[in-house]
Amino acid sequence: MSKFRKESGPATPKSASSLSDINISRRGIMKALSAGAALSTGIISLPNSAWAAEAAPVKGGKLRAAAANSSAADTLDPAKANNSGDYMRQYMFYSGLTELDTKLIPQMGLAESISSSDGVTWSVKLRQGVTFHDGKSLTAQDVVFSLSRHKDPAIASTAIALAKQFASIKAVGLMEVEITLEQPNFDLPSILGTPAFLILQDGTKDFSKAVGTGPYTCKEFSPGTRTLGERNKNFWKPGLPHLDEVELLGVTDQAARVNALLSGELHFVSTISSRDVKRINGSTSCSVLESKSGMYSDLILRQDAAITGNPDFVLAMKYLQPRETLLKTALQGFGTVANDHPVPPWHPFFNKDLPQRPNDLDKAKFYLKKSGLVKPSLEIVTTDNIEGAVEGAQFLQQLGSQVGMNLKVRRVPYDGYWSQHWMKHPISYGSVNPRPTLDMLFSQFYKSDAPWNESGWKNEQFDQLVTAARGERDQAKRKQMYGDMQELVYNHCGTIIPLFISALDGYSNKVKGVESYPSGMMMGYRFSEFVWLAS
Repeated sequence: MSKFRKESGPATPKSASSLSDINISRRGIMKALSAGAALSTGIISLPNSAWAAEAAPVKGGKLRAAAANSSAADTLDPAKANNSGDYMRQYMFYSGLTELDTKLIPQMGLAESISSSDGVTWSVKLRQGVTFHDGKSLTAQDVVFSLSRHKDPAIASTAIALAKQFASIKAVGLMEVEITLEQPNFDLPSILGTPAFLILQDGTKDFSKAVGTGPYTCKEFSPGTRTLGERNKNFWKPGLPHLDEVELLGVTDQAARVNALLSGELHFVSTISSRDVKRINGSTSCSVLESKSGMYSDLILRQDAAITGNPDFVLAMKYLQPRETLLKTALQGFGTVANDHPVPPWHPFFNKDLPQRPNDLDKAKFYLKKSGLVKPSLEIVTTDNIEGAVEGAQFLQQLGSQVGMNLKVRRVPYDGYWSQHWMKHPISYGSVNPRPTLDMLFSQFYKSDAPWNESGWKNEQFDQLVTAARGERDQAKRKQMYGDMQELVYNHCGTIIPLFISALDGYSNKVKGVESYPSGMMMGYRFSEFVWLAS
């Protein structure tokens, strides 16, 4: 799966009649909700930090939230997490050495300090007085264990590519860890603030429950159904969390999540469709949280297939993209036009010199003719739960017929899409969550040996630039390197990125403390730590 990948709401919402054809039925959700007190309705409003002028946080209460994904593969193991639901539940129970703030700047978490003079050898000094849920004190050995396991192939960690750069991880005292990298990487503090590197207790093997240092203790974990957390009274952050309990349900049907929110069955739901924004904001009880980010859905043209591996065919497909139309229709304006590389325009390393690629049928015809392919016939495999993918495929089918292509659209069920279809066809769609650093993004999705190199693109110059940029401290030189990488992807890669997508979540107006995070939906997956319910 596309790790850190977003689970988008259905591009074409299903009927809003019931919660019937989802992983948890309406009857099931009502049964789950009946175990506790009736939900309060209401919700806060959109602006960041709008709650700052409100009354002080209220302690207590139970919040019920829903993630957009759910399956028997749900996990409490950070090394196995691969979707937003996993990240949300794991942030309930675990903490990281660092944490990414609302500007993607790493702040100290379980680490009191992280320092390096050369980008290779890093000293991590741990915060004193932190205890796990079972009362054991946090020590350096817990950190050594947590980071080292990602290097073990037997663990099959989603972060194994990132962990390869750890040459050694060792305790140099009870509360200090030394991390030595294979090569300089000044992004390490940001990398350590991502979900995969949450800290476990030394020797952890049983993930039927979670024993961490996070804001909640694990009261129940039922994969594919729900997770229940109870406030950790010994949490290392004074005053947090505010809630007594958080219940996280998996509700894969978009309409079901929205209906449950509007009816008061749920307080906070992830991944709503742009089509539901007016409906939610038009209610007296609910609002929408929009989080601008580098999240995107991409069209994948496999470079190891005969037709899609033809560079001129790839360019023809890039000029077919109806970017502005997709933004207005599929996203209802909640996004930003992209330019076939994964760096958004607001990023400090964005290459503004690359000309914006337009929808140009004449150029599409030109490159198709240049490719030597005569009326190529291909199937675009897509699914409803990738934002804009169905609409994008349908537009391409129509536009392709005007330039001499025979493109067909095959919609497959979302259940099993990532294991059975993603990257397994000449043309399919992917969906990628924002990364805190460009190094992580390029290393995981574009480098030749990247585990999720979606199109199978290989470029030696690009690989060299990725490695060199990690160890470059001069920001101007780094910007040039990342600009060169964007140009290579723009010109040669087999992934096509038409838009960057705003994360849209719905919440009750009684939920306070809501704030947008560019690191991901639901406040960077960490809503449970910060929000409270108005009395």
